[in-house]
Amino acid sequence: MNRTVESGKTLLVDGPASVVATSGRVEVFGFIVGNTSKVVIREGKRLPFVVEETATFDISLGEGANAEEVDGNTVPPSWIRAYEELLNLQTKPVTAMVLGTVDSGKTSFCTYLINKLLREKQKVAILDGDLGQSDIGPPCTIGYAFVTKPVTDLFDLEAENAFFVGVTSPSRAISKAIEGLASLKKEILGNSPDFVIINTDGWVEGEDAVNYKVQLVEELSSDVIFCIQREDELAPLLNVLERFKKVIVDSPSAIRQRSREKRRSLRELGYVKYLRNAKVQSLPLSWLKIEENELIGLSKTRKNIKQARKIYELLGMKPLHFVELQDRICIVIGKRRGISAGNIKKVEEFMKKKVMVIWKGEEEGLLMGLHDAERKFLGIGVLHEIDYMRKIIKILTPVSEKISIVTIGRVKLDKNLKEIPAFAEENL
Repeated sequence: MNRTVESGKTLLVDGPASVVATSGRVEVFGFIVGNTSKVVIREGKRLPFVVEETATFDISLGEGANAEEVDGNTVPPSWIRAYEELLNLQTKPVTAMVLGTVDSGKTSFCTYLINKLLREKQKVAILDGDLGQSDIGPPCTIGYAFVTKPVTDLFDLEAENAFFVGVTSPSRAISKAIEGLASLKKEILGNSPDFVIINTDGWVEGEDAVNYKVQLVEELSSDVIFCIQREDELAPLLNVLERFKKVIVDSPSAIRQRSREKRRSLRELGYVKYLRNAKVQSLPLSWLKIEENELIGLSKTRKNIKQARKIYELLGMKPLHFVELQDRICIVIGKRRGISAGNIKKVEEFMKKKVMVIWKGEEEGLLMGLHDAERKFLGIGVLHEIDYMRKIIKILTPVSEKISIVTIGRVKLDKNLKEIPAFAEENL
């Protein structure tokens, strides 16, 4: 459909949709949209088309999409001031971190800064630390990209490199998330950027969240921290970041609030993107170094044969896989086999550890990070099957390079790449 919007108004479009500004002057997050450029809006996303000169739009709306006009510019004036302050920083490279709660506009603000900096011919990198809503790199990873042309959606960028964390929130892997951000920032700086923009996740409320963000700020030593807030939700965090240079930025009034389910469905689009054309590969476990496998302890070996025999005796069976982990005993048995609760209790009393029973097949669907021998990130995969007898692991992945290191995540996907609960006993 065609629609004319007068100067001084903003056209808000909720995806899935595509928009072409066929006439007039239109800006999206600092990007002057050309008259032949088609802007695609993903489902669950909203883009503001700020009309600086009366414009005509050719709009195609998908199911559940919407387009509405509002008066004025939905980009807050504080964004303009924040950008000017960033541009005026004298040291190079400049590192800027963006903090804010869920759906506060962090990614939109990062996009705005990037596009404005590109107009000044600056060399800009974006480091995406939002595990649950990652735009650069697969979900559950931290990724970065150098941006060479204006963008309306960071999801369209190709990651230069990524770091697999394996969870959707840093609350479950704080030190690993910090390690990933620090290592990728170091890599970015090796390529001489003018500006590094660091986007972060929306976990900001509560003592643990504040402590995590403080650690991030200290580890990444940003030159400026942009704090996006609607009211005063960042007050506890701002209080402990007293000695750092901070700039308070307003959250746009037109921001779209998304439910937990909508955020999950956006994440699932990421799994689809990064597992496109995936094939099942069979790899001997002996060829691989398996990391972060505290769920099933694949690479752990039993050293105490006598103890293992005693456990089999107490269980009344020999399981397909048995391993002693730091806080529990993990046992994998055949799909249709039963196991006595009384026998499990005997093992727990003998080992003084909780026993976790997994039926073969329950481990299938676990997300994995795949790396080469030098630990370079190659991509993600999904655990398809473990053949415990032949000691072979089957992984669904589009990665074609030789896989040497596998990191097992704590997210599980079904056949349609939808997130499902992992092992119930793990309370994941």
